[in-house]
Amino acid sequence: MKKLKFAALLLFVMVLASCAPQSTVKNPSSPYQDISVDTLADMMEERPESFLLINTHIPYEGDIPGTDLSIPFNEIPAYLDQLPTDKDAEIVLYCRSDNMSRSAAEDLAQLGYTNLKNLDGGFIAWRNAGFPFETAP
Repeated sequence: MKKLKFAALLLFVMVLASCAPQSTVKNPSSPYQDISVDTLADMMEERPESFLLINTHIPYEGDIPGTDLSIPFNEIPAYLDQLPTDKDAEIVLYCRSDNMSRSAAEDLAQLGYTNLKNLDGGFIAWRNAGFPFETAP
């Protein structure tokens, strides 16, 4: 009976542990920097002309006001003519949740871009924080 209770308790602890929030370990060798919605909001208020803001989400669902370009995350090389020729130019990428923008950041890094930022949590986090969002017509 004690073994059965112990097994049940162990199973309960394992289930609880699997439901606990998981911490994400950021890769220090990542070619881009994750930024918070508050950081992006500050950047947009303090120096909106100093960086390029790109929405990489497909299908298009809307934009953070002030977005400069919408480029599908999987078509980055086809839009090089719209990107800065200066590979050190600051570029901030976002999508809905940040999966597509991370992929786009990886592609841009492979193309030689060095000053890349990703909106952590994407426009879902942006909207959840109460910031404005322009939805598609």
